[in-house]
Amino acid sequence: MRKVIAAMNMSLDGFCDHTQLSADDEIHAHYNELLRNTGTLVYGRITYQLMESYWPTLIGSPSGNKSTDDFAVLIDDVQKVVFSHTLTGVQWRNSKLVRGDLEKEIEILRQQPGKDIAIGSPGLIAAAMNLGIIDEFQFSVQPVILGQGLPLFKNIQHRIGLKLVKTKTFNCGAVTFYYQPA
Repeated sequence: MRKVIAAMNMSLDGFCDHTQLSADDEIHAHYNELLRNTGTLVYGRITYQLMESYWPTLIGSPSGNKSTDDFAVLIDDVQKVVFSHTLTGVQWRNSKLVRGDLEKEIEILRQQPGKDIAIGSPGLIAAAMNLGIIDEFQFSVQPVILGQGLPLFKNIQHRIGLKLVKTKTFNCGAVTFYYQPA
């Protein structure tokens, strides 16, 4: 059965905002490795549209930065499942629009052969945490306090105990914490 991983880049104070957080070569290399082990990315509408508006453009016009360009190719190649009740379709290659129940859809994905399933949208991570369907958490914490933005844990409905299994420290001061449900 495929493992479900919640992966998110966030500020020290728990906010997720891709426009306010930086990803240097080392962090891109980290996420490139995550994508190499991912068979399906699960996004909500907002994150999907943010990612889709940027990464496919680098396929035709690479930036010249190897880790960034590699990330663009990897994310373009991976299957993307987009949960939305408002989108009428998805255009990005290897993307599929889903309107169904998150728990049921994740269970269907789990049963399929392949690599891990990564959830990369704050709202879906919180929903999946509430459902208890995440096998591993990878929280990459940037050394910055934003003070405002989209909080990752905004809609958590109950206490969720986690067990730290490892950490990874980056030269820029970011730290990725790997947790499993306690």
